[in-house]
Amino acid sequence: MISFQAILDGLMTVLNPGCLLWLILGVLVGIIFGAIPGLTAATGIAVFTPVTFGMEFSSAFGFLLGLYCGGYYGGSIPAILIHTPGAPGNVATTVDGYPMAQRGEAGHALSLSVTASWLGGTFSAFCLLIFASLIARFALEFGPQEYFSVALIGLSCIIGVSEGSMLFGILAGVMGMLLACIGVDPMDGVLRYTFGSMSVMKGISTVPALVGLFALSEMFLKAEEDHTVAKGVAKKITGVMPKFREYWHNKWLLFKSMFIGMVIGAIPGTGPTIAAWLSYSEAKRCSKHPEEFGKGAVEGILACESSNNAVTGGAIIPMVTLGIPGDPCTAILLSALMIQGLTPGPTLMTKNPELVTTILWILLIANLAMLAFGLGGAKLFPKLLSVPPKILFPVVIVMCVVGSYAVNNSPFDMWVAYGLGVFGYVMIKCGMPVAPMVLGIILGPIMEPNFRRALIASKMNYLSFFTRPLSCVFIVLAITLSIVMYRRTHGSKKAKNK
Repeated sequence: MISFQAILDGLMTVLNPGCLLWLILGVLVGIIFGAIPGLTAATGIAVFTPVTFGMEFSSAFGFLLGLYCGGYYGGSIPAILIHTPGAPGNVATTVDGYPMAQRGEAGHALSLSVTASWLGGTFSAFCLLIFASLIARFALEFGPQEYFSVALIGLSCIIGVSEGSMLFGILAGVMGMLLACIGVDPMDGVLRYTFGSMSVMKGISTVPALVGLFALSEMFLKAEEDHTVAKGVAKKITGVMPKFREYWHNKWLLFKSMFIGMVIGAIPGTGPTIAAWLSYSEAKRCSKHPEEFGKGAVEGILACESSNNAVTGGAIIPMVTLGIPGDPCTAILLSALMIQGLTPGPTLMTKNPELVTTILWILLIANLAMLAFGLGGAKLFPKLLSVPPKILFPVVIVMCVVGSYAVNNSPFDMWVAYGLGVFGYVMIKCGMPVAPMVLGIILGPIMEPNFRRALIASKMNYLSFFTRPLSCVFIVLAITLSIVMYRRTHGSKKAKNK
């Protein structure tokens, strides 16, 4: 377990006024990004990650993790008020949140949302404290076979994040891995796919690629839509103070939903959308009054939002212990760790335990700030949703371009963001998901060198991946996850066709 001294050191670091200021600012910006449809937490983190270059670790991650927590909650605001989720993870919240707003209980619904989000985020932060150190010590025994197999688990989750055609998802993942191959070969030092360009020799930088695929592509997509989402916003918000008896009455539902969110978050490539719907369906299945779901049920909002925000801490567990992102947001946070000169993985826990406890305290305080902003600013949310997109979107695009350039002070990175932004836009228009491509970019550099190292160490014996127990277990788990996710997506398609 992490020592008490490391926990205390992490707290002292976070209580620094500069860190607290950046943390609170991050939560506020995250809520704004989450509340405006089209601007998700992933978009916000992608836009602002380059800004953290040169900042101290505590301030940089205070800002980014504050944005992370605030963004996951903020998406529930438009879901409740105007039936338009701010992010895919908040879609399930619209089912019961909007009916409550329609019958004049918008304040009550917003109160349920932010309080459940706070509970879920706090629960997952403590799970990070308990499980991260255990997983890190376990991962110290990993060799190249195990690292390859764990990355294979993350890659197998492409099926889970492939909205629409699974074939398109696999193709996007392969394209991401090919992009990761550009530059100098990590084993032999040979140039690959540079076409004689000096700028391409260093490869495709992760941050500009993520900014392009997540932020710019989304902005291009939203720019062509009819922006009339602010119509029908509830004008009068009352009754936002939480009622303790509601949460005590639904304590087991909350615990179950938070646990589902934490576990789903810890599985690479899944994310809040799966967690929210799974928790919602489980809440409805176990409810004594399932007929109330879809008509403004309190249990529906509690299940969705507690599970949605419990993903935050869960997704950070594989990021800090194995160097594998749990969801698109942690994929970007992974690059933010590298900007700080840190290498995610089991040695991060053993050599720098105070950094992990710093992340823990940031998550706890960020969720408290989110609760305060959510309850205190509820009456201002309708005004937030009326910001004209023709003003907002150009500002975000400029920030994306400037941020991509600032990472390495390289015009090439700026063009990478532009190019992948346009490419991501074309992918979305053609029905191809962007998330698998991001997984390919992140996991490619982990899989390829470890695969080759494993073969060199075993004298080209491919069976070494199966003769090592841990590696074999991970490969079986990757195959099992692939089958389960395929059946789930294939079964949902069949149900829709019927």
